[in-house]
Amino acid sequence: MKTLSVHRDGAVVEVRLERPDTLNAQTHEMWFELRQVAADLGQDSSIRALIVSGAGRSFSAGLDTAVIADFFGGATAPDLEGLEAPDYVRTLQSSFTWLKEAPFPTIAAVQGHALGAGFQLALACDLRIAGDDATFALLESTWGLMPDLGATVWLPELIGPSRALELMWLADRLDAVHAERLGLVNRVVPTADLHAEARAMADRLAAQPPIAVTAIKEAVRAGLGDKARGFVVAGEGQARCLFSSDLREAAAARLEGRRPSYTGT
Repeated sequence: MKTLSVHRDGAVVEVRLERPDTLNAQTHEMWFELRQVAADLGQDSSIRALIVSGAGRSFSAGLDTAVIADFFGGATAPDLEGLEAPDYVRTLQSSFTWLKEAPFPTIAAVQGHALGAGFQLALACDLRIAGDDATFALLESTWGLMPDLGATVWLPELIGPSRALELMWLADRLDAVHAERLGLVNRVVPTADLHAEARAMADRLAAQPPIAVTAIKEAVRAGLGDKARGFVVAGEGQARCLFSSDLREAAAARLEGRRPSYTGT
């Protein structure tokens, strides 16, 4: 891949944006490569946690200006050819939505700029850890556009519709402390410690029982859209947990005074 790197260490995967000279500005090529990663890893149950990060001093400063100038032209991607505008955009959305749909937890490690599509990529992850130099903004309205890669769904879930509308309409910038206060990020850490903190979080998640972790993620997602459905999905998930070897392992480890070793079965 030219715009991304994928590193796996045990059950933890890191997907890193690799355009540091442009502050990881996003292009059609990057979105296509994200869709390739989704096809390869998106439903891999052996992954216990995935980190999304950016090389260099920024997570992602949003769209590359060349994309803004000629959105439907230039080098796009083979899976976009011949699509009408709504289907075209829905395909682009899948570059991000797989992070919400994956069975494992996803973590955005955000430093520097998280602007526009960069902010939306961070929102696509389940958790966000921000360096203390992070800046968040949805700048699409300043270009006569709207956030269409997930912010209109995920941002209101986090901070409520009124605050979300204000941020999307006015394109205000938030520093890391303000973002944490609003509930946009889970924690703020010194930027120098960001990668270590994200990896520590991923390792803690990877040590949890994967059937339960996946079931929790599924039930929360279902309940956000439909509370009644959320209860159903929680019941289905708990049934899987009750009949799992992970439950027996948790009990045995507690009785034996050791750390559990979960297999996800």
